[in-house]
Order: sequence, then C-alpha cells, then structure tokens
Amino acid sequence: MQMLLAIAAGGATGALARHFVASHITKVLGFGFPYGTFAVNMIGSLLMGVLITLFALKFDATPALRGFLTVGLLGSFTTFSTFSLEGALLVQRGDWSGAALYMFGSLVVGLACLFAGMWLGRVLL
Repeated sequence: MQMLLAIAAGGATGALARHFVASHITKVLGFGFPYGTFAVNMIGSLLMGVLITLFALKFDATPALRGFLTVGLLGSFTTFSTFSLEGALLVQRGDWSGAALYMFGSLVVGLACLFAGMWLGRVLL
C-alpha cells in the first residue's frame, strides 16, 4: 500500500510540474511547435538518467522512494501520449518537416539526455 501511495503522490506532483513547465515554455517559445512537451520529455530523460545512476551506484533508496521518483514523478512529468498527439497534429497540418524533427528529435535527444543524466549521476558521486 505504501508503494501505491508513493506512486500516486509522485504522479500528482509530476503532472502538476509538467503542466506548469510545459505551459511556461510554450508561452515563451510559441505554439507553432510542441516545445513544452519536447522540453519536459528531455528534462525527464535527463533526470531519469541521473536517478537510476544514483540509485544503482550510491543511494540505497527505499522501493517507495524509487516508485515515487521514477514511476510517479517522472512517469507523469513526461508523456508519450501527448507526444503522439502533437506529432499527429503536425502531420495533419502538413508540417512534415516539423513532425519529423519533433519525432526524431524526441527519440535521439531523449536518449542522449538519458545517457547525459547517467554520466551526470556518476560525476555527482
């Protein structure tokens, strides 16, 4: 039960953080490209890399804390469903280059951010 509550609390926190961060980025950079979703997904990938490295090499976190941070917080902070919707909207608008940039960029930069986070996690040790 403790794990479920930890994940639920992390999920609520991550969803609110995603809303505020993505909304702010979209207001600053504009609505022509899904900058907000792209940013939260890249930030989340970086943070996931840091967390999993710190958990593996340094910190003996409880399962509930791991669940709160990874499944709950980062799981709801990042969003594949919104990524899919925004990619489809770019395609429907006929913005093929924007759609390709967004989808390919999300994959490549997301993986790069995860590896960068893993490197950063080691540096922080």
